[in-house]
Amino acid sequence: MAGGLVALLDDVAVLARAAAASIDDIGAAAGRASMKAAGVVVDDTAVTPQYVHGLNAERELPIIRKIAFGSLRNKLLIILPAILLLSQFLPWLLTPILMIGGAYLCYEGAEKIWHRISGHAEAHATVEDALPDEKTIVSGAVRTDFILSAEIMVISLNEVASEAFLSRAAILVVVAIGITVLVYGVVGLIVKMDDVGLALSQRSGKGIARFGRGLVKAMPRLLSALTVIGTVAMLWVGGHIILLGTDELGFHPLYEFVHHLEEAAHDATGALGGVVGWIVNTLGSAILGLAVGALVVLVMNLTFHRKKKTAEAH
Repeated sequence: MAGGLVALLDDVAVLARAAAASIDDIGAAAGRASMKAAGVVVDDTAVTPQYVHGLNAERELPIIRKIAFGSLRNKLLIILPAILLLSQFLPWLLTPILMIGGAYLCYEGAEKIWHRISGHAEAHATVEDALPDEKTIVSGAVRTDFILSAEIMVISLNEVASEAFLSRAAILVVVAIGITVLVYGVVGLIVKMDDVGLALSQRSGKGIARFGRGLVKAMPRLLSALTVIGTVAMLWVGGHIILLGTDELGFHPLYEFVHHLEEAAHDATGALGGVVGWIVNTLGSAILGLAVGALVVLVMNLTFHRKKKTAEAH
């Protein structure tokens, strides 16, 4: 009896160790997958604060919370089942889908630049910011997040494609939850920074008050910087996805050209070769992203936007 109990406890211990090792493996794989999606995560973090810019302070966190839940719904209930089924039965479709999403990111980035150059951004912002509707803000943010979330999940899936189906699912669930918490936690900190600064500026200590005033003054610059970072990240990530996708689909010249420049920069700069090579690759991806995005903007302006303006005129 005692021997059977000891054997049972040994079996339980073995299973526990196996489960712990499996959890460690899932955590490590989720970490690797998340790192590959870092560019889109930066983009997501940079874009989201713009949706609550100009709103009353008490509305900011509730709206961000709703956007975060919408993002998690996107990832877990729509994107995750879809990409798992595709990876299991139609894996060849993942690269074209990823490239379509990359082209959309390029379009978003190029359109922001076009609006800035043409002066449409200021007029557009004035009209929309006058009476912000919470439902419209949340639905628009969740819709944009859907594309970014799909990119994150598919990029992550590509990193764990060799895993078993259940392991893939578990890893992607961890990635979905972890990245959502990270992105919207950081976004919440960013949008409340001015409120924290204002509270600190009213403290009696001179050093603390000065630091608080500095935070308040820094917020507009930070939001402007995030807008630029978000635009650049869209072009970089979208361009890189298209660069890799064309190579995987059999069209090699673009990837080989950028890869050749990256290797040349790496070899020419010695100890800084890794960093310089990465910069060259990123710059090449961003230029390709800008070219693709500009082409899509041109097509949209000549077709969809022109028809929309004509319909509004009538």
